[in-house]
Amino acid sequence: MRTQVCIIGGGPSGLLLGQILHQHGIDNVILERQTRDHVMSRIRAGVLETGTCDMLRKAGVGERLSREGFTHEGTFIAAAGRQFRIDFQKHVQKHVTVYGQTEVTADLYEARDKAGLTTIHMAEGVTLHDITSDAPSVTFVHNGQEQRIDCDFVAGCDGFHGVSRQTIPSEQRKEFERVYPFGWLGILSQTPPVSHELIYANHARGFALCSMRNENLSRYYVQVSLDDKIDQWSDARFW
Repeated sequence: MRTQVCIIGGGPSGLLLGQILHQHGIDNVILERQTRDHVMSRIRAGVLETGTCDMLRKAGVGERLSREGFTHEGTFIAAAGRQFRIDFQKHVQKHVTVYGQTEVTADLYEARDKAGLTTIHMAEGVTLHDITSDAPSVTFVHNGQEQRIDCDFVAGCDGFHGVSRQTIPSEQRKEFERVYPFGWLGILSQTPPVSHELIYANHARGFALCSMRNENLSRYYVQVSLDDKIDQWSDARFW
């Protein structure tokens, strides 16, 4: 198989890159190690900044975002028993939009399907070859058969744990990391949000975030110890 750009990773970053390349007439193929259903089932961030929304609209995948996304012109900060609001619109003339990553991914897949572009799911054993040359290639196993894609460029959009980052030569790779001594416990709850805008709360026991997906679906995070296990957190304890 031959293409101009082989994209590793079928999440929102890989899909958006593929859409932008397609708009500019650049052939591309996406390799994803998981099934499409698995990718669509991942619950991730749900707040998009103005620049991200502008990019999605420019890429031709912003129609449902504009129709169904919730515009927030500010946010609340709570600490020491007090709460105040930061007005984004007043200070920077911008806003954020609540629209889940799952929905962004669905819109990008729909656009890719309509364009007839190639996305290969369940690609196992993905290996990058000759990435510092003018003729890189990618091999993988699909349906039990080894396949190869020759390309001009390889775009690694498979995240920290993906094969792309690990393939970059160590002398050319720069990594920046800050490890915090705590973790997050997040839940998605079929309950109305406690606030029409997000609340970021600081407490003696740690941080908490009150977020949302829509008028009947809330997203909450609380700071927990790295040693905590999910079975230690009953519904009663969380609420």
